[in-house]
Amino acid sequence: MRTKTTCYFGAGALAKIEDILDFLKERGIKSVVVVSDKVAYKVTGAWDKVKPALEKRGIEYVVYDDVTPNPTTEQINEATKKALEINAQAVIGIGGGSPIDTAKSVAILLEYPEKTAEELYEQKFIPEKAKPIIAINTTHGTGTEVDRFAVASILEKEYKPPIAYDCIYPTFSIDDPELTKSLPEKQSIYTSLDALNHITEAATTSLGNPFSINLARNTVELISEYLPEVLKKPENLEARYFLMYASAIAGISFDNGMLHLTHALEHPLSAIKPDLPHGLGLAMLLPAVFKYTYKAKPQILAYVYQPIIPDLKGRPNEAEEAASKLEQWIFNLGVKEKLADVGFSEKDIPKLVRLAFETPALDLLLNLAPMKVDENLVEAIYKESLKPY
Repeated sequence: MRTKTTCYFGAGALAKIEDILDFLKERGIKSVVVVSDKVAYKVTGAWDKVKPALEKRGIEYVVYDDVTPNPTTEQINEATKKALEINAQAVIGIGGGSPIDTAKSVAILLEYPEKTAEELYEQKFIPEKAKPIIAINTTHGTGTEVDRFAVASILEKEYKPPIAYDCIYPTFSIDDPELTKSLPEKQSIYTSLDALNHITEAATTSLGNPFSINLARNTVELISEYLPEVLKKPENLEARYFLMYASAIAGISFDNGMLHLTHALEHPLSAIKPDLPHGLGLAMLLPAVFKYTYKAKPQILAYVYQPIIPDLKGRPNEAEEAASKLEQWIFNLGVKEKLADVGFSEKDIPKLVRLAFETPALDLLLNLAPMKVDENLVEAIYKESLKPY
């Protein structure tokens, strides 16, 4: 059972940056690179605490804030180059999944400066070490602040591969719900749906275990109760707290149970369309993936999803009805788009299927699905996700 990061959790947890920086300085760390996007580290107020804490201790820093949603290997290379200019000895990621995943990647390349992000994500070398990583999370979706995963796009190849290495567990992370109150409504929904996808897959992979399954059930309970509260009152700190907690335990769930179909099929979508929010891509695919997964693991998904679909009996013949009810629940959140609404059509499906099998590491996810995954199944899921059931 993997739980390898020390995560400071709760309202006001950002104050622990003082202790974290003391820890780094006591170990001889005198310079850091801060990785974020143009908005997250400032709008959330995180930088208001981190910057003076760094300066108080005389820790030299450089900021790279050009990370975009669905970050690219080019951005990782740029951030690494900037970090090497001050000989950065640690990395602080501030933001959601994109900045923190980028920070993790930079932490590896600082130990392997002769390598590139493209080589890292095409698995042309296997890293065994990384600089210390501090993750300050500002969303409630990815769980990257407590797991060993990172993702980046190689634009010229339209690849969006994941990596997973023990060396990129953050040394410390901070989950402070105060930092999520400025999240726009759509991002609040998309990030929560990301967490929902994490547990749907983690509970049903061939590596699924009671730990990942029970974390999955708890995640669904919390999202079903507190996401509507956040949509009614975005500054509801209790609701933000529990959505952030749901995201963290979902991250731990898939760190233990791994992922399979939804993420493997979403990565080609946002690799082709980098502006597509990851959570939206997952939301559009989830009902179809849920249908086929339910046929293979009906009892597990009936248990996990009882808070959202209470009348499930755990029988394979419920799969289509269950998928339709889940899709309606997503629609009721205001996410009514399907693949055709964001510019995909049937003519794109052969390319999407090819990328799902060709992109480095995605085959590992597909092989963890609870059923045999071939091109016909992947094609069927993409087709069924073009329009509502």
